[in-house]
Amino acid sequence: MVNPMYLTPEEEAMYDGQEGPVVEKSMEILVALGDIYGARKMVDISSAQISGVSYKTIGDAGLEYLEEFAATGVKVKVPSTLNPAGIDLNQWQELGFPKDFAQKQRRIIDAYQKMGISTTCTCTPYLVGNVPTLGSHIAWSESSAVCYANSVLGARTNREGGPGALAAAICGKTAEYGYHLDRERKANFLFEVETYLKGVDYGALGYFVGKIVGNGVPYFRLRNSPSVNDLKSLGAALASSGAVALYHVEKVTPEYEEALNEKEELETINVDRKEIDESSHTLSNTNKEPDLICLGCPHASLEEIKSITEIIDGHKLNIPLWVCTSISVKAAADHMGYTKIIEKAGGKVVCDTCMVVAPMEELGFQVIGVDSAKAANYVPTMCGLDVVYDDLEKLIKRK
Repeated sequence: MVNPMYLTPEEEAMYDGQEGPVVEKSMEILVALGDIYGARKMVDISSAQISGVSYKTIGDAGLEYLEEFAATGVKVKVPSTLNPAGIDLNQWQELGFPKDFAQKQRRIIDAYQKMGISTTCTCTPYLVGNVPTLGSHIAWSESSAVCYANSVLGARTNREGGPGALAAAICGKTAEYGYHLDRERKANFLFEVETYLKGVDYGALGYFVGKIVGNGVPYFRLRNSPSVNDLKSLGAALASSGAVALYHVEKVTPEYEEALNEKEELETINVDRKEIDESSHTLSNTNKEPDLICLGCPHASLEEIKSITEIIDGHKLNIPLWVCTSISVKAAADHMGYTKIIEKAGGKVVCDTCMVVAPMEELGFQVIGVDSAKAANYVPTMCGLDVVYDDLEKLIKRK
């Protein structure tokens, strides 16, 4: 028999409807999840990151659900940010997004805004101020953001669904199970990477490992030290080919020393250049030339945008280029002159969206060039388009 979850008097009041029907429904969702996964209690969260934002993914049913919540006047109790939308909220007309899609997308954003949620739509909330501290409990839902928060920042979150993350934001609570518990954060696979990595190698490694471990916790021994952008790419790939929400890198990530259980011998898998190159090759599903290069999945950091400008400065592009990022990082890129360099070359800095959740199939493109294993994995199924996966320098064609 499963013991019922303990609720504090404050939590009981929310569950009993004393704070209104939306808070009651949200607490019911959290309790139901806790019961399913055997949680004993709730924990306070410091922030939320909410998926279920693009009209492409939630449709009219999701829009109606959100507008009903917003109409009650309910507000979130913790700082909360949104996943990417299906359009650039400011440049959608210029980029060719359909008007009817854009109108419904705007209604979704407005509903979230009425609930007190920041409308900075990004899959990299840790680059725009939503930065949880080591050991803090959060409720995040975007797969790559979850992986980054757990692994690189050492915060604690499960891979929440959109409704679960919204419920947690409204209540300021989540059920204590899964990666909120010390015992669930131990590694159960060891990967000895016997080749030096750079660029898209990290995405290829994540794609290869994710398929092996599923929802396990891999531990990496790497030959060279990755940057934070490399870790972002690695985690995004792990989360897309598998369901990885936490990984450890020896001498790099904050919990690597606690991750190994001395009483258990981990299954060890060696990874060499052959596996990396084969995974990179697999991620391209066509030999055709791209008709759009789309970078920033997860959303590009300022350092990544700078790297792009160093390649294209003073040149004209033969193929259209989109660099996807948040409105906050774009503001910094504007200030640094990076946006102007990209636009002068014939590219665009695109905010609030990405090639995975946008209706790219309606914009006339057939083949998209990406340097993201996550995008390469999802674009064919989400958009029905072909992808070419390669390093930035090889994708960008200059005159």
